[in-house]
Amino acid sequence: MTHDEFYSRSRGILRSMETVIDGKRSAVEMALTVLLAEGHLLIEDVPGVGKTMLARALARSVDCSVSRIQFTPDLLPADITGVSVYNQSDRQFEFKPGPVFANIVIGDEINRASPKTQSALLESMEERQVTVDGRTYALATPFVVVATQNPIEMEGTYPLPEAQRDRFMARISMGYPDSAAELEMLRSRDASSPLDSLDPVVSGTELAAMIATVRGVFASRAVEQYAVAIAQATRVDRDLRLGASPRATLQLVRAAKARAALDGREFVLPDDIDALAVPVLGHRLIPARRVSGGLGGTAVSDVISRIVADTPVPLSSAGPA
Repeated sequence: MTHDEFYSRSRGILRSMETVIDGKRSAVEMALTVLLAEGHLLIEDVPGVGKTMLARALARSVDCSVSRIQFTPDLLPADITGVSVYNQSDRQFEFKPGPVFANIVIGDEINRASPKTQSALLESMEERQVTVDGRTYALATPFVVVATQNPIEMEGTYPLPEAQRDRFMARISMGYPDSAAELEMLRSRDASSPLDSLDPVVSGTELAAMIATVRGVFASRAVEQYAVAIAQATRVDRDLRLGASPRATLQLVRAAKARAALDGREFVLPDDIDALAVPVLGHRLIPARRVSGGLGGTAVSDVISRIVADTPVPLSSAGPA
């Protein structure tokens, strides 16, 4: 796929999603960035601001398999991965795939399930496979988990384990809509949901080609060193108890490639790393001292912004010669 074709199709997906999600361009772009970078997206905010609507709009805009999991306290790991059932006709166990076997998996209110159930996604999110009863089953390609969660101060929620959070490429918040967008929502959704009229704008084959285009975006050695310097700075910062993992560095560069492609460029700039540092790193870091707001999202964001500002920007970071 040429970069012009990529740009045209990505604009189509953005326009499609914005017919449903009004006034949230940055959240829509971040969701598409994660999809094209082959990552997983965590949408965290209070109930009723459109978290699930964003996830469904992304899934509806692409013609591929989609499944939805409603996380509840009584959900079991087998309800996600699948289970082996004894078939009496041939006297053998037959595997019944669970909802994780889809291209896009929407996990609604993921932190309402117990940590044991949440951990059922660990293998699938990292290795794109599921192991049940000693047998391993490969997942579809591409495979993306788009999960929503309420703030951990809300009643009936469990905090996501560090290993689970680290598997999400980025975390975003929706925020409340402005008055104009909220008024338009009252008018447009009075009779039906805008999702009812949302049709796919790219096929699964085209999505795979778009992902391949993102992989081919050039990241110079200087830009990669810049990303590593930021990640290493989080590991020694006095205000952080847990810094960014090597997986976080890898996903930061991958997301930067997708952002560059969406901007019509064939190479990554330090600005891409700067813009993605908070959404990609913020949910993985743990502050040295407990602050209000659960994991201290605002405080951690401030620390990341300071680290980015203090890290020297590489002088030679242009595209390939």
